[in-house]
Amino acid sequence: MSNWVFLRGLTRESAHWGDFPVRFASALPGARVHLIDLAGNGLRCHERSPGTVAAMVADARAQLHSLGLTGPVHLLALSLGGMVATEWLHSAPQDIASAVLVNTSMRPFSPLHHRLQPHNLPTLLRLVAGRPSPDTAERLIWRMTSARPDVDDAVLASWVAARRQRPVQAANALRQLLAAARFRAPAQAPQRPVLVLTSRGDRLVSTSCSEALARAWGSPLARHPGAGHDLPLDDPGWVIEQVRDWVERRSSRP
Repeated sequence: MSNWVFLRGLTRESAHWGDFPVRFASALPGARVHLIDLAGNGLRCHERSPGTVAAMVADARAQLHSLGLTGPVHLLALSLGGMVATEWLHSAPQDIASAVLVNTSMRPFSPLHHRLQPHNLPTLLRLVAGRPSPDTAERLIWRMTSARPDVDDAVLASWVAARRQRPVQAANALRQLLAAARFRAPAQAPQRPVLVLTSRGDRLVSTSCSEALARAWGSPLARHPGAGHDLPLDDPGWVIEQVRDWVERRSSRP
């Protein structure tokens, strides 16, 4: 049995994975998926978000302890979740067996205008400070994070419901954004295996960020030809296939 912990991105919560965790667990023999929300998001929307990525790691480790997960776990982390996973890999490698980083970005490997493509700034400011309606906010996020030509009404409805039931406070969104902007990863590669996945259709973060990270660490890299930033949303089957193949290749080595 292998325990997988999924980490979401900026202001997002477990509900935003949709049915991806179920599909993932079904495709990888013996896999058990655990979803955690960092403070300020999801069921913990009334808590104060940590102001640093290191504090987010401490929060995530406490959640694993509460779940009774004491052995090394595998991480699958998207965007800001990838920064948390990276800090975790370096600060407490004994907790981690391996990690899959999806469309993440961080210093010192990429400049700011690649880590957040500038044309997204007006939308982000509107989301943080403009107080749009739940429907408007989630449509804006869809346009930033998905490359699908049409909105999936069922998925969007679930996002809107999550925002209405568990709204992220503007101050928490700002704290998460600043923590991501300030984070600087160690230059050296982690001690654990890492797979990097990226999307050529990502309009939020440049795909060059994942490429630079994989190159610096000597990690395997897979590029999706057209998906957006939310790769598990746009093509969950492709993500599962890449992870499964990577796991099988590693397990077959002597």
